[in-house]
Amino acid sequence: MKASEIRELLKLLDQPDILSFAGGIPDPSLFPADAIRDAYADVLGGPEAAAALQYQVSEGYLPLRRWLAGQMGKLGVACDEANIFITSGSQQALDYLGKLFLSPNDTALVTWPTYLGALQAFNAYELRYDRLRPEGGNMTPDAYHTAAAASGGKVKFAYLVPDFANPTGNTLGRKQREAVLDLAGELDIAVIEDAAYRALRYDGEGVPPILALDCIRSGGIDKARTLYCGSFSKILSPGMRVGWVCAPRHVVEKLVLMKQASDLHSPSVNQMVMHRVAEAVFDDQLEKLIGAYRERRDGLLGALEANMPEGVTWSHPEGGMFVWVTLPEGTDATELLARSVKEARVAFVPGNAFYADGTGRNTLRLSFTLATRRAVSDGIPRLAALLKG
Repeated sequence: MKASEIRELLKLLDQPDILSFAGGIPDPSLFPADAIRDAYADVLGGPEAAAALQYQVSEGYLPLRRWLAGQMGKLGVACDEANIFITSGSQQALDYLGKLFLSPNDTALVTWPTYLGALQAFNAYELRYDRLRPEGGNMTPDAYHTAAAASGGKVKFAYLVPDFANPTGNTLGRKQREAVLDLAGELDIAVIEDAAYRALRYDGEGVPPILALDCIRSGGIDKARTLYCGSFSKILSPGMRVGWVCAPRHVVEKLVLMKQASDLHSPSVNQMVMHRVAEAVFDDQLEKLIGAYRERRDGLLGALEANMPEGVTWSHPEGGMFVWVTLPEGTDATELLARSVKEARVAFVPGNAFYADGTGRNTLRLSFTLATRRAVSDGIPRLAALLKG
């Protein structure tokens, strides 16, 4: 296990002169703090106080699970509370799913690059990675199986972030999602759909979740192979640590056993408060975030266009929190970061941290959710000046 480069970079935010595009975190000034404060007061000051301070069932607070089942229904996934499992953030869900599927030397299919937190969660189970190419060019199922067997294990699942991916900001089209399901069916493996950013769409038309497409194919959620990981962290509050898994009942039953052996249940009061806040302000909060983050994304993209030298390219995300920058071959973003922090006082995340094999050294991730106009207008020209040499 290794320290998270991103978590280490968050420490830079304590230095007031650093212009940071590093941490992929929401803007705290946009949190619905009043609604959260009022909900805590209502829960702890009313008849639910005893239940809020007491042990909770491991599956999670029933009204919250029912609300989430309703939300999943709006996305095309017909389910009920028995298909919803509450976790302490979606990061815990990734850890549990790694524990559920992986034995030492097993194989997980991930994109190159992929979410660093998923690699950290899965690494504890001593696996190997093989490359998943949703856009095309995957190996044959037999080749995947043969490579996994040569390492002493089996292919167990495909993991991906299909909407506004961390770190690239890219979104998979319906055809690409169907192709992932085709491959998973041929390999007879699970699909872990990390949907942490799905709601943050600023442009374009939404694409059905992989789980929704799977339900159409399989005949319902309890026959599906896709496990959907969601989170309130990007919309309402990351500090409350409330995430969820939407999955077939037989998978939820296994996850409940893990929860009982780990932390018994996620905090009762936080689940109850999150339910109240979600019912009251979720749609309005989402609309506020979309307006603010769209403007910041556009500002960052405009600054890149105006300042970056020839040979530097970047993604144009329709939502989420990130822009992915590709530098000319031979440029090392880790070395650039050291110079950038020292000379320009600008921070970002080197891209190799997101590659299972440590490649991608000429890439970096920029987060725009905390990117003020000053940070963009000052920071991007400074970074571009370093690249120009």
